[in-house]
Amino acid sequence: MMKIAEIIVVEGKEDTVAVRRAVDADTIETGGSAIDEAVLRRIELARERRGVIVFTDPDVPGEKIRKIIEARVPGCGHAFLAKADARGKDGIGVEHARPEAIREALARVRKSAHARGTVDPAADGAAAAEEAAARAGSDEPEIAWPDLIDAGLIVHPAAASRRERMGELLGIGYANGKQFYKRLGMFRITRAEFAEALKQLTREGVGE
Repeated sequence: MMKIAEIIVVEGKEDTVAVRRAVDADTIETGGSAIDEAVLRRIELARERRGVIVFTDPDVPGEKIRKIIEARVPGCGHAFLAKADARGKDGIGVEHARPEAIREALARVRKSAHARGTVDPAADGAAAAEEAAARAGSDEPEIAWPDLIDAGLIVHPAAASRRERMGELLGIGYANGKQFYKRLGMFRITRAEFAEALKQLTREGVGE
């Protein structure tokens, strides 16, 4: 079974069960979006000792948890599960995901721009890695707002579905236009990565 060295932050006990069906890992459960001080201190300690991967549900409460953790414990890894892989009879959540989908998400962990001096291991190829390393000290996004317009990711009839698929291809999850733009900078998405994902989006004909 795939072993994860970092501690994985999930929302609840059922998420822990699902994660442990897929990988050998330890977890910290937030108990929902109202994270208390004790849990945040545990996450801080986990990041210092072993590293942390935030793996929350692909929905609004899950995004709220990510923001709370990133504000308090910057530099964590983030794994994103596609909504289609997290959909169950009673809603959307990590607990509903197949082991294969969980392993795939955890294999594409993104580090935030606060993790100075690191190169994203999910970067596509040496060129992308070199670009990421060159700007490791900057939070400035390479992808500009007009690039999102040109790519049909905002101000487009099918912008939401195109962003959802681009988020899957880039491993940064779904978000609205402003949040998607922020994530491109936060996870240091390079122009090379963005262009390659956009080519795939075009090949698939999403939203055209």
